Amino acid sequence: MFDETKLKEVKISLLKPQERHLKTDTIMDILPIATKVLGSLGTGITHVLTGMTVIITGAIDKGEQFHEFGSSEGYLDDHLAFNKPGTPAENDWILLIQVTAKTQAFTRSLCQYIFQIVDDYLQPLRDQMKCLDGNQADEQHYYEERTHKGKPKVAYVKQVAGQGAMYDTLLYPNEPAGYAGGQSIIDMGNMPMYLTPNEYRDGALRAME
Repeated sequence: MFDETKLKEVKISLLKPQERHLKTDTIMDILPIATKVLGSLGTGITHVLTGMTVIITGAIDKGEQFHEFGSSEGYLDDHLAFNKPGTPAENDWILLIQVTAKTQAFTRSLCQYIFQIVDDYLQPLRDQMKCLDGNQADEQHYYEERTHKGKPKVAYVKQVAGQGAMYDTLLYPNEPAGYAGGQSIIDMGNMPMYLTPNEYRDGALRAME
């Protein structure tokens, strides 16, 4: 249940692939529904709900959009490049979560609260996915981290958002691309962090923007 002193409405819709030409508020985040079944992030087994992507949009009552450097309200299919890393595939269903806040100051804590209530909504779905038999999955992928003696050591450097209200990045949430348990880059002073390739693949870093 959301805090009625902060939010006016949370509207949840399930969009078929052909239902993307609709108006939404600014896109706050795009994420998969995934859960750890065994091990910690970067190890063990992860279940991912393929064919489904979550999109969060937000605005303040009276029409003010959630943005700092440019809003993305308008027709959804005009503001998304599909089939790209981090965006829905062309044939994905979309779980659209549209949040309208009550008239108030646009703050980082308000954005964090919205990410929290969305995470709380998704967690029961993740808990059900933990019980599914992985042998019946449509896809199975194995990622092993290996060392290659005599080969160059390679590091991938990624610049992530760590400022303001809308632009934040979490590290090591409890669930892949989740919110609960994650630590903000802002709160860590925007210091460089080291992640293994499998931690990165497994959603240990969540850019919320």
